[in-house]
Amino acid sequence: MNFEWKGVMPAITTCFDENLQIDHEFTAKHVAWLIENGCTGIVANGSIGEGGTMSLDEKISLWKTIVGSVGDRVPVIAAIASMTTADAIAQTKAAEEAGCSGVMVLPPYIYRGDWREMKYHLSEIIGSTPLSCMLYNNPVAYGTDFLPKQIVELASELPNLHSVKESSTDVRRITAIRALAGDRLKIFVGVDDVIVEGINVGAVGWVAGLVSAFPKESVDLFNYAINGEAERARELYEWFLPLLRLDTVPKFVQLIKLVQEKVGWGSTRVRPPRLELTGTELEETLAIIDHALATRPRAEAAGH
Repeated sequence: MNFEWKGVMPAITTCFDENLQIDHEFTAKHVAWLIENGCTGIVANGSIGEGGTMSLDEKISLWKTIVGSVGDRVPVIAAIASMTTADAIAQTKAAEEAGCSGVMVLPPYIYRGDWREMKYHLSEIIGSTPLSCMLYNNPVAYGTDFLPKQIVELASELPNLHSVKESSTDVRRITAIRALAGDRLKIFVGVDDVIVEGINVGAVGWVAGLVSAFPKESVDLFNYAINGEAERARELYEWFLPLLRLDTVPKFVQLIKLVQEKVGWGSTRVRPPRLELTGTELEETLAIIDHALATRPRAEAAGH
């Protein structure tokens, strides 16, 4: 599938059943609901999707379920992350065979190499596939920082590197990439609570987290910002920000899954070593969610 990198692409959580196995039936319904609410792609098994806890066979089965549900309506993007270059290439080839339309490439887990090593890693993965690729830059979470000049260097050598998910939390990175690359790379915001700021300086997409629970509000916020409807964007953003900030802390998976359960679109089950929230942490988060639901600007997003 040929597609354009733009719009709101959920980085979905992975729903597990009571045995902590992937709930494929729910997943198929969930991604269909996200698309019905205006999402333009599905990003699967990234950090938010607990991809690090999954075997390759599980990832393949997840990709196939999502592809089977969305069909040709939107692209399915596979998150590719591994401790080794060889394994990342194997994942990439498996994603292509499973029907994914693109891949989002992460730096290697654990090892924080220098630019020569990281460039080799990324180039080998992206060069192993004809699929359209997104580079994921998240120095806060992964400790590896791809600088704008390095990103553009990669793009000059890899014709199928089409997009960047910029999660440094510094919107100046967006302007810096655009100053060097122009429109060569489509820049996505990867941190929920800087989406409006990112769009204002040239981002064209959002790999979003809270969208798994609030797709209508997420798409509306994105559209208001991209269309220059500043006042409508401001009002919705102010309501949404306490929830969006749940995407920016170490337990973002547990937090977002809790929000999903509260709106009836998921469960709080996570794979250890993650554990479900308890005590004060749970109470404080529920207070945020309850306030958001009580003041929700739209009574209902699209139904089940």
